[in-house]
Amino acid sequence: MKKYLFVLGKAAHSGCYLQETLDVILTVAAFDQNVAILLLDDGVFTIKNDQQALRYGMKQTIDIFSVLEIYDVTEIYVEVESIQKYGVEKLDKSFNYQLINRQDINKLLDKYDVIYSG
Repeated sequence: MKKYLFVLGKAAHSGCYLQETLDVILTVAAFDQNVAILLLDDGVFTIKNDQQALRYGMKQTIDIFSVLEIYDVTEIYVEVESIQKYGVEKLDKSFNYQLINRQDINKLLDKYDVIYSG
């Protein structure tokens, strides 16, 4: 079994990028692969509460994140420096995620066979 890390670095509603990537994540996870997610840069907005998705004609991404556990996607990492840079507060606490410092990301990347970044 390969280990996949999906690095999400774009804002939640910046087009169809996130929706398509989440579809890929669910597909890979459905085939019993080990899947993890790293949110950094604008990607931290994907788990921010009070999203205005309908304003952009998009679905709430936080709803998709809430079903990831069903697919055994339980490793979600959020970069501390990105949260601080953008002043993102009120991250959704309805699912588990781990905070990770930028200096530790290379060690995290070394744990995975396939890294999907966009």
